[in-house]
Amino acid sequence: MTTHTTGPAVLVDRDGPVTRLTINRPHRRNSLTPDDVALLRDAVESAAVDPRTRALVLEGSGGTLCTGMDLADISTDEGDSGGGDFFDLLHRITEVPITVLAKVDGQAAGGGVGLVAACDLVVATDRSSFALPEALWGLLPCNILPFLMRRIGFQRAYAMTLSTAPITASDARAFGLVDEVEGEHGQQLRRLLGRVTKIDRSTTAAAKAYCASLAPIPDTARAHAGEVFAQLLASPAVRTRIDNYVHHQRMPWEG
Repeated sequence: MTTHTTGPAVLVDRDGPVTRLTINRPHRRNSLTPDDVALLRDAVESAAVDPRTRALVLEGSGGTLCTGMDLADISTDEGDSGGGDFFDLLHRITEVPITVLAKVDGQAAGGGVGLVAACDLVVATDRSSFALPEALWGLLPCNILPFLMRRIGFQRAYAMTLSTAPITASDARAFGLVDEVEGEHGQQLRRLLGRVTKIDRSTTAAAKAYCASLAPIPDTARAHAGEVFAQLLASPAVRTRIDNYVHHQRMPWEG
């Protein structure tokens, strides 16, 4: 096995037909900067063109898969304010000719739920939770919902958006967001990897392309998501909530 770092936030392990990507910003609860999104996209593309790779495992360090975009970067108004690059990452995960599995061992929130929804298969430990907290800030998970609705249906995604409440791994499995719930030993993940790595890449590619044609993400989804998110982010009340959190660690419901 060889291990290297593509950047300060993304670790890559390659072991035969399996590549593992680890989001490695535990000090920021594995939130993502625009540079981190680019690193993840590059790592996904690298695995996609490597003929040895048949499965890609996405995980997070420190008990968190991902908590979405780093609010400190959102507050600066720099980069991709509509989140289009993150949408592109999720869409690319659905397209690459390898099986992409999410391994969740702890929290997935905001964009972390988007990563889970975009993956082909999801394994979570029974201590894991999933939430969409964006509405608490006055935002919406615009770039996440097209992928989440395709995976779990309109009403369940809508309810997660409006309630902002976390759901358990067992509830996520009942919703269809998680495929397998397991303990700490990773037997279900190993079992799935043992199966999917036996499938030719061409067959995996055909399966993903055909199934995507049956339940496509609309061509207009990216632009619409970016437009709505940018409009919400421009609200002075939203900017104040984000700035209060970034600079004073004050949660939005604390006034």
